[in-house]
Amino acid sequence: MILVVDVGNTNITYGVFKGDKLVSSFRMTTGSSRTSDEYGLELLSLLSINGLEKEKIEGVMVASVVPKVMHALVNAIMKYIGKKPYLVGPGIKTGIKIALDNPREVGPDLIVDAVAGYELYGGPIIVVDYGTATTYIMVNEKGEFFTGVVCPGLRISAKALWEDTAKLPEIEIKKPVSILAKETVSSMQAGLIYGQIGQTKYIIEQMKKESGIENAKVVATGGLGRIIAEETKEIDVYDPTLTLKGLQILYDKNRRNKPQLKDFDNTNAPE
Repeated sequence: MILVVDVGNTNITYGVFKGDKLVSSFRMTTGSSRTSDEYGLELLSLLSINGLEKEKIEGVMVASVVPKVMHALVNAIMKYIGKKPYLVGPGIKTGIKIALDNPREVGPDLIVDAVAGYELYGGPIIVVDYGTATTYIMVNEKGEFFTGVVCPGLRISAKALWEDTAKLPEIEIKKPVSILAKETVSSMQAGLIYGQIGQTKYIIEQMKKESGIENAKVVATGGLGRIIAEETKEIDVYDPTLTLKGLQILYDKNRRNKPQLKDFDNTNAPE
């Protein structure tokens, strides 16, 4: 079995694969104040609850956009799982070309989404990831990841509303019955959801138009992606586990050539 770990700004999502089949997934909040023991014990508990034995885990692949948690998390994996994890970053074999001005600035999450989208659905493709940020990336038919757009995600936008305005309450993020809202909560929900739908439609349309790739397939992922995908014909497929699948694909591509993988160097880890 292979353990894959997607460290996002809001949640850490774990997936366990047998071959190319995802047999289990679970998540915890991304807590920067956790110790390695806290991460390790919680991970062992989640594995046990899901009927998984840590001794059967053959390898671990991690993608992270939160550097400050990595020292504790990686040490937890080494101490409690007994494997030194590999990190998605410069030097790994991806099967795609990062055709951007500064490839080293590209987030590991975007690389994983690009690989997963291209490998599973072919190119040209646009992958939209509705996470803490909403990201749009485009890979052409030759496997070149050549452009991307980053926007505030639904949770960031919602948090800004209720934290930066005196009278707006904290609300549940969901689609209201109608855009013709008649009270505060549904007015905020309408603005958030329909605003994201409008953004999605316009950005996809412009990416296709300006790239000249009108036939690009559009795949969405991310926790809140289902709400948007159900409301727009611009999204062809909603795949909630796309990022986890991408991590498994990357592990499989690199397992026979491990020196090319980006090892975590414990001696240089921040305290």
